[in-house]
Amino acid sequence: MKGWSLKTIGEIAEVIAGQSPKSKYYNEEGNGVPFYQGKKEFQDKYLGKPTKWTTKITKEALKGDILMSVRAPVGPVNFSTENICIGRGLAAIRANDNINSNFLYSFFRYKEKELIGNSGAVFNSINKTQISKLKIPIPPIEEQQQIVQILDQAFAKIDQAIANLTQNIQNAEDLFQSKLNQIFSQQGKGWEEKKVNKVFQIKPPKSEAKELISLKDEVSFASMSELGINELYLSTDKTKTLEEAYKGYTYFKNDDVLLAKITPCFENGKLGIAKNLKNEIGFGSSEFIVYRSNGEIIPEYLYHFMNRQNFRLEGERLMKGAVGHKRIPKEFYEEFVISYPSKEKQLELIENLKNLQTTIRNLQTQYSNKLQNLEELKKSLLEKAFSGELTKTAVEV
Repeated sequence: MKGWSLKTIGEIAEVIAGQSPKSKYYNEEGNGVPFYQGKKEFQDKYLGKPTKWTTKITKEALKGDILMSVRAPVGPVNFSTENICIGRGLAAIRANDNINSNFLYSFFRYKEKELIGNSGAVFNSINKTQISKLKIPIPPIEEQQQIVQILDQAFAKIDQAIANLTQNIQNAEDLFQSKLNQIFSQQGKGWEEKKVNKVFQIKPPKSEAKELISLKDEVSFASMSELGINELYLSTDKTKTLEEAYKGYTYFKNDDVLLAKITPCFENGKLGIAKNLKNEIGFGSSEFIVYRSNGEIIPEYLYHFMNRQNFRLEGERLMKGAVGHKRIPKEFYEEFVISYPSKEKQLELIENLKNLQTTIRNLQTQYSNKLQNLEELKKSLLEKAFSGELTKTAVEV
């Protein structure tokens, strides 16, 4: 590339490794200078507001410095918006006069996937020496400015498109929730109201499992991760012998409704119906609540009833226990009131919801695919920027 040169980061910038002050100097009252330990406060491009301050500065980053997360995850970057103290999870990169700081920032975004610390990546952490040795292709300063301008304009359009698609995904989910609330707020002719423990058996006894198959047979085994709010049926390929599963786990069988009662699972909507279980029997986390219909209410109807955001928010509000280990109280998950029509009407409502959910999921998939395409476009633009092709390419979003 004519006029371009290949240099190391250490040749065109100063790299400052973070160092944390002793905790006795920390405070949350705003005394001293803002203190950042990692990427927790990183935003899209500029550093967010601090949550901690320190009265003793160890290593300082200046306003306009590029901040890199150097520990789990490795690679994300942000600009510092003021003078701050940086801890061991960050490094500050201060561009010299030979490089445009926004051009350097774009380079680190381009290299992020090569640096990020996860399985199979290059670094789980990165130090000052490793950052300084990274090689960057550099055009003349005027061309750097042109590249930055093109990227800024293109990324602004892409980010707006991403924001629109993200809102469309949320709007689709809001539409489904609105329909759920509309259905379950009905109290038409023939509808009944009962506590859930009057129409469902809750946590059927394990002894029943031993009566159904011999100890040598295998049964399905499900973890919390296999339940999801947007998946009607639980799906698992895991198995255990009945004898293994019987120890410390919760028993269920096909068509039972499962709800997770512990944070963060309930908050994230861990809910589903057991289907296609090996030998029709399954075991899972002791934190599963199992609902077995007595025949008055179809399991899918209960699933949709509990799928409502209003139901989940009420459950979260009543949760008890230490932070990170809160549980839905027994009086809530065994005694909430469910309203329901005849089974014929239930089947009609379930079918309507199934069709609506399919339509909405298809829309969300289309939006998600477009989001992925936009992220790929960003990567493509960055690749062209550092191969000298961007200024020759028309950028359209």
